[in-house]
Amino acid sequence: MKRQLMLAAAVLAAGGAFGLIAPAEAYGPGGYRDAPPPPRAEGRPMNRPGQVWVPGHYEGGRGGYAWRGGYWQNARPGYRFVPDRWVQTPRGWVMRPGRWVR
Repeated sequence: MKRQLMLAAAVLAAGGAFGLIAPAEAYGPGGYRDAPPPPRAEGRPMNRPGQVWVPGHYEGGRGGYAWRGGYWQNARPGYRFVPDRWVQTPRGWVMRPGRWVR
């Protein structure tokens, strides 16, 4: 049993050392090494009273980036919505979540 655990640990360590992990996982939760793909073209639906359209965006995950389609969110009077965006930092690519601003 101990030999199997040692072998599994060696394989995992070698995979990390030789870059065999997924590129988007390279920096872990603090940031991703590769930039997300360009946004997909999405048709914007007709306006809905009292709601704001939040455009689709890529979300980072264990296997890379996954597309999340746009959706409606209830409007906040006196505020405007700034959508999610990816920014490059010294630690890699990081998602800045959408927020409401005055």
